[in-house]
Amino acid sequence: MVEAWFIELLKGIGMLFLNPLLYWLFVLLFFAGYFRIKRDRLDFGVKVFGLFSEWKNTWGISLISGFILSLIMLGVGFVFSYETILLLSVVTIILSISMRFSMLSPSYTIGITFILLLFFPLILENQSYIDSSLFSIVNFSSLVILLGLLLFVEAILIRNIKRNKTFPSLVLGNRGLWIGQHRLKKIGIIPFFILVPTGMITSFAPFWPYFSVGGESFSVLLVPFVLGFDFIVRGSLPQNAAKKLAKSITILGILVVLIGVGSLYLPSMALVAVIIAIFGREWIHYRYRVNDRAGMSYFHPEDNGLKILGIIPGTPAERLDILVGETIIKVNGIKINSEQDFYSALQSSGAYFKLEVVDDANEMRFVQGAFYQGDHHELGLIFTAKPFREKSKRKNIS
Repeated sequence: MVEAWFIELLKGIGMLFLNPLLYWLFVLLFFAGYFRIKRDRLDFGVKVFGLFSEWKNTWGISLISGFILSLIMLGVGFVFSYETILLLSVVTIILSISMRFSMLSPSYTIGITFILLLFFPLILENQSYIDSSLFSIVNFSSLVILLGLLLFVEAILIRNIKRNKTFPSLVLGNRGLWIGQHRLKKIGIIPFFILVPTGMITSFAPFWPYFSVGGESFSVLLVPFVLGFDFIVRGSLPQNAAKKLAKSITILGILVVLIGVGSLYLPSMALVAVIIAIFGREWIHYRYRVNDRAGMSYFHPEDNGLKILGIIPGTPAERLDILVGETIIKVNGIKINSEQDFYSALQSSGAYFKLEVVDDANEMRFVQGAFYQGDHHELGLIFTAKPFREKSKRKNIS
C-alpha cells in the first residue's frame, strides 16, 4: 500500500508539468508586470516594482495552503475526474486572458466550471461529435467544498499583503486634480493533491473514498490551482482595505463550506452554494468599491506637507522604514508643500538629510540618514503629483 501511494505521488507530481495552466501562469505574470511597469514609467518616470512582483510573497502561503488542502482532499477521499480538472484549467485560462486578476477568484473559476459541468450533459445529448457521457459523472459536492476552502486561501493572501508592497498609480479625480491610488493585486499558484479514477491505490477504510467516480482504484494528481485578486484602493490605506476585504471573503468562505457539507446529504444544495459564492463575491466587490469611492481620496495633494504614495524597493526610504501613507512636513528643517520644495530642501543638505514625518496616529517622528554611493537623490519616495508624462509634455512645449 505504501509503495503504491509513493509511486502514484511521483506520477502525480510529474503530471503537473503536463498541465497547460502552469505555463500560462508565467505568460500571465510577464504581461501583467510589463504593463504595470509601463504605467509606472508614465506616472512616475521610474519602475517601482520588478517584473514578477504580482507573484512575490505568495509562495509561503500557497505551499502551506496546498499541503492542508491535500490532507483534506486525500484524507476524506474526494475524487475528481480528469475531465473536471481539464475543464477547470480551460475556464481559468479563458477568464484570465483579459488580464483581470479579479476574475481568478475561486468563486468565478470553480463556480463557472460547476455550472458548465451541470449543463454539459444536456448540451452533449443533442450532438454526435463528442461523447455524450464525457461529463456525466461529476462530484459536485467536493467541488463546492473545495471552492469554499480556496476562498479562505484568497482571504489569507489578501490579509498578508504588506504595507509598502501594494502598487501605486495616479488617476485624475472628480475635481480635475491628480490623486493617488493603490492596487491590492496578487496572483498565486496553489499546488495540491487530489484523487482521480484508475490507478494503484485502493480503499483502506470503509468511508474512503467518500465519492467514487468511475472505479474502485485511484491515482493521485498534483493540481496547480491559479488564484488571483485585484482591488483598487483610493479612500483608505491599502492595508486597512485589505483587512476588511479579507474578513468579508472569510465569512463567504465559511458559508460556502457549510452549505457544501450540507450538499453531501442534500445534493441540490451544491448549486445553492455556487450561486451564493458567485453573487456573494460580486456583492463584496461592489460594496467595497462604493464605500471606497464615497469619501475623499486618501492620497490627495495636501496644504501642509506631502503624503507618501509609494516607496521604491532598495532605496534609502525603504532602509529607513518610511511607510506609505505617512506625511513629510519638513525636510532639513524647511517646511514643504510640493515636490519642488522637497527636492530643493533635500539637496541643500549635502550627504545627510533629516525628515519630520507625521505617522498614522498623527504623531511626529524624525527620520535621518545619509546618502550612500549609488543612491538616487530623491530617496525613493513617490508623491501624489502630476504624472511624469504630463511634466515631460510641459518641458517639451517650453
